[in-house]
Amino acid sequence: QVQLVESGGGLVQPGGSLRLSCAASGTIFSISAMGWYRQAPGNQRELVATITSGGITNYADSAKGRFTISRDNAKNTLYLQMNSLKPEDTAVYYCNSRWPGNAWGQGTQVTVSS
Repeated sequence: QVQLVESGGGLVQPGGSLRLSCAASGTIFSISAMGWYRQAPGNQRELVATITSGGITNYADSAKGRFTISRDNAKNTLYLQMNSLKPEDTAVYYCNSRWPGNAWGQGTQVTVSS
């Protein structure tokens, strides 16, 4: 089975930065498309950013220009660098792997508040 272990969530002030990590196992990481999703209370889970096995990235409009998704295949790790954070970024952030099956991490809480 695919296991995704997330870290890096926490409390940050508006305008601050945070770097989320997702360590993957049980998959050939280098050929798996990966993504970050988030869900705020009362809202649907929404896509934040994706990255293909070839490193092609895609971002939600809300994340463009502020967030950067990246991967380190040597470490089997996915990252989300979040800059210029806003209160509306507050959510539980989930790591996702597409191969060999659709798998999710446990989620990590990101709270943007002064």
